[in-house]
Amino acid sequence: MNNLFFKKAKKFITFKDVLSILNKSNESNTKNSKLLDVNNIKEAKSNEITFFNNLNYEKDAKYCKASVCIVSENVIKYLNKNVTPIISKNPLIDFYKIVTIFYPESCFDNEKINISNKNNFLKKNIIIGNNSLIDKSAKIGNNTKIGNNVIIKSNVHIGKNCIIGSNVIIENSLLGDNVIIKSGTLIGQTGFGFNFEKKQRVKFPHIGRVIVENNVQIGSFCTIDRGSLTDTVIGEFTSLDNQVQIAHNVKIGNFCMIAAQSGIAGSTIIGNNVKIGGQTGVSGHLSIGNNVKIGGKSGVIADIKDNQIVMGYPAKSIRDFLTDKK
Repeated sequence: MNNLFFKKAKKFITFKDVLSILNKSNESNTKNSKLLDVNNIKEAKSNEITFFNNLNYEKDAKYCKASVCIVSENVIKYLNKNVTPIISKNPLIDFYKIVTIFYPESCFDNEKINISNKNNFLKKNIIIGNNSLIDKSAKIGNNTKIGNNVIIKSNVHIGKNCIIGSNVIIENSLLGDNVIIKSGTLIGQTGFGFNFEKKQRVKFPHIGRVIVENNVQIGSFCTIDRGSLTDTVIGEFTSLDNQVQIAHNVKIGNFCMIAAQSGIAGSTIIGNNVKIGGQTGVSGHLSIGNNVKIGGKSGVIADIKDNQIVMGYPAKSIRDFLTDKK
């Protein structure tokens, strides 16, 4: 990932460094190789470190290309034999300790803004309301309109012909053209990721971004968390109603419609042309296919294949739902 938002504190750490940080003995005869970065198990490359503790990612583990993987003992047999394992009782917490070594600032939201000279935007026909703060490193396209009391933080990219309502905060995000964001929405903050160790809360780093593609519309008072390891993505022509929560690492396809007060939990992937009714909750790490319709107030706790219509809790086919109601 070409990360504009977080500078690496270390160019590399060694395998022995990892063992030391995690208080592990030398469990392998592997030479003391350099690890250049952290990554998720699907996208990790040679000389990177990842983690594996969930069988939802069994296929990714089989083809993993990372040099080192922090892994729980009960799933180690599914890991590519060419990857050096480090066995852990809690791979997620141990992995995020390594992420924090590389990216120590990624656990928190940076409130610092180096204010831009708004006169620089006049020649691009960019309109900016009162009391708005825009970091001088932000890039904004022609003919974009920005409301009052808006905060746009460092390195944010906003395309042309966008409309940003009042009281919006945008950070760690890349927005395409013709994007509409209504008032009160927050984009790019850290997600709800933490665990407990020794009676202390351990906050997970979030080094990902939010990618909002062209022609997306986002309603008022929505919250879209940046990714922890991968990007959170909202696809082209997708529309979010008011008060929608999108958690870290979620991928939403093109031409989707998500009604008010719905929530999508972390790392769920939603296909194209999906319609989700109001006050629906979708669990994390799921796959929702293309052309799916989900009725309002549903609870989705399992994958849904293409072209399905579901409703209820747990969400089931509309035919089964109506039969059960008779």
